[in-house]
Amino acid sequence: MSTSTPLEGVDLLLADLDGVVYAGAGAIPYAVESINTASARVRVGYITNNASRTDAAVADLLTRLGLKQVSPEDIVTSPQAAITVLARLVPAGSTILVVGGDGLTTVVEAAGFTVTRSALDSPAAVIQGFAPEVGWTELAEASYALKLDASGNGIPWVATNTDWTIPQERGTAPGNGTLVSAVHTAVGRLPVVAGKPEVAIFETAMQRFGATAALMIGDRLDTDILGANRAGIRSILVLTGIDQAKQVLAAVPDQRPTFILDDLRGLHEPYPQTVTHETSDGTLTTVGTAVVRRAEQVITIEEPGLAIDRLRAGAAAIWNSGAAIYGLDVPTELYS
Repeated sequence: MSTSTPLEGVDLLLADLDGVVYAGAGAIPYAVESINTASARVRVGYITNNASRTDAAVADLLTRLGLKQVSPEDIVTSPQAAITVLARLVPAGSTILVVGGDGLTTVVEAAGFTVTRSALDSPAAVIQGFAPEVGWTELAEASYALKLDASGNGIPWVATNTDWTIPQERGTAPGNGTLVSAVHTAVGRLPVVAGKPEVAIFETAMQRFGATAALMIGDRLDTDILGANRAGIRSILVLTGIDQAKQVLAAVPDQRPTFILDDLRGLHEPYPQTVTHETSDGTLTTVGTAVVRRAEQVITIEEPGLAIDRLRAGAAAIWNSGAAIYGLDVPTELYS
């Protein structure tokens, strides 16, 4: 059995926020204590697609939740990545129509651009990020500005991210991807995306912190894990946010995490190795206390073990089968 924790050999721990550190205004159980313990041995940075708060506001929130020594420089936001993208598309000092809140407008202004909320000001581009107060009026102004001319040309459109949902204290709510989709439906075109799962935001983080061996913690396969895989970074999916066991088992190859944890206490616990063994009755996959068998298209549980080990073993058996999950007979005990 492995004695190595997921932090072995890591020089930068990157943590997503929504669904990893907090949900709504409350800290997720064990997250703060586990990250504080990790910060004693490895640099910790925070990487978020949520564009509604400034880096200073995020640092203040994390400090109030109990995280130690968090400064604005420790926060890498999707607006910061979006500005890098925007600067390549329009001249310096251009007027930009902003759909979003302070977390986006402050970054746009700090980069030397002029902020407008109206398409009547002939903006050079539209930049869109999540804020709870964004409504129909803001989405309509973006749509007016993004209308294509008779030749099929239009101004650039940059989205901080396209997360469909965002975890909140009361449950799951629509995210920026839902709002971007509303504009897309109206104008028939798609934005350039800056945040996860695009590589730019990870490159920004690696450069800022001078890291060579990062580990990304996320709660979403289609943004956090996909983005980390694209950037060549090891990843943890923690089951405290959006994606759960069923999504893990069905994960496509480029959205599969390096590690699966039920909460962040697992950062400091030995992570069990995955061991496969061919038998006359199929392939056995052992992870920690759990054993799963695959015989042709049928998955069975030989030793249930701990729930998290059972999920890890089931995921490995399915992922290594080379078959899509809908082509396999999977017991509900793996994901229920």
